[in-house]
Amino acid sequence: MPPQKSTEARRLPQRQRGRERVAALLEAAAACFVEKGYDGATMTEIAARAGASIGSLYQFFPTKEALAHALIEDYAQALFGEVAKLAERSEDLDTSELSVRLSMFLITFRKRHPAFVMLVESGPVPAADGMSIRRRLRAELQALLTRRAPHRSAEDMYAVAVTVQQMMKAAVAIQAEPGMPGRQKALSQLQDAMQLYLHGVFSE
Repeated sequence: MPPQKSTEARRLPQRQRGRERVAALLEAAAACFVEKGYDGATMTEIAARAGASIGSLYQFFPTKEALAHALIEDYAQALFGEVAKLAERSEDLDTSELSVRLSMFLITFRKRHPAFVMLVESGPVPAADGMSIRRRLRAELQALLTRRAPHRSAEDMYAVAVTVQQMMKAAVAIQAEPGMPGRQKALSQLQDAMQLYLHGVFSE
């Protein structure tokens, strides 16, 4: 289930030039949200950063909330697209490599899209929408992991997906804690723990 759209929906451009302008506005909005926070960023500042007039910004995004929701939609599509790519390659990966990919997945995504977590956790996105993203991610993980364990029941694999998702979040917490000594060793041990866990899941 995708995040709910703002009641004031954005206008979708029909021409390439318009699509490029919208992309520039979204990029500028993401940068401003990261630097100033959702509440601190202004539409005037976003337009100026994109090199666009305020009228052009309002033409495509009538409110700041519409801008934020557009970004969340784009990030959610990117997130699930990355999961799909991993799923396609997963059967060619041994359990060790798959464990590394899963452990680092959210860390890598957050680095590429720093505004995503900020908007989901402290922006205008309702808690229910953030939960819908997490639940879909869990479902995608369940499908990915079931490819390697078709002998397991759907109920078992749902529990496996929940466990793996929490381990992925633990990796994010380790990476995000400022000044943590032995950070890389801790991440390595978490990857080892996931490998041992998944080896047991995938075994007959």
